Amino acid sequence: MTAGAGHPHGPYTLYDLEELPEEGRRHELADGWLHELPGDLWHDNAAEQLRRILKEAARQANADVHVAGAPQEVATSAGIRRPDAFVVDRDVARLALERRTRTYYGPDLLLVAEIVTPRTASERTDRVRKVAEYAATGIAHYWIVDLEPRPSVTVLHLDGAPDRPAYRARRRARAGEEVRLELPFPVEFDPARLSEME
Repeated sequence: MTAGAGHPHGPYTLYDLEELPEEGRRHELADGWLHELPGDLWHDNAAEQLRRILKEAARQANADVHVAGAPQEVATSAGIRRPDAFVVDRDVARLALERRTRTYYGPDLLLVAEIVTPRTASERTDRVRKVAEYAATGIAHYWIVDLEPRPSVTVLHLDGAPDRPAYRARRRARAGEEVRLELPFPVEFDPARLSEME
């Protein structure tokens, strides 16, 4: 793994993360360590489809939001995460643009979604670590998207006491079923769309 010149063996900082050459690879910074995010055509296509679905739903509802994904990033208690898709209020996105930053903070996010890459280290991160991190950061909705054996979306909603935030599963929608959710705008789609190629 490529590291910053000042810390060839870690722990790493945000500066080390920013110094990494892109080369088509993505990394996250968690607990002082750089983690390469797996990606393939299947994963990247699903992330693009999900962002397109969210943008379309927001446009139809005339919602004043911004839909984004990696390489834009989210600051958590563990470090820097680069979700596959997320939604923020448009004013928050404008402020980030004015400040020339690509980092957003948990309470500003309305939704974050991760596409699971099975049989990789990031699968456990998406299903366990990020569930705790994103809840502690105050992100209201977290979607975990599985592509195998058929596309499905697990919808988690922030619940619990303010001092112990936790996600509760609202439902799991599989291909052939409709995901329906009210963000600041209504979203409705069949998870099968996530495997379509355009």
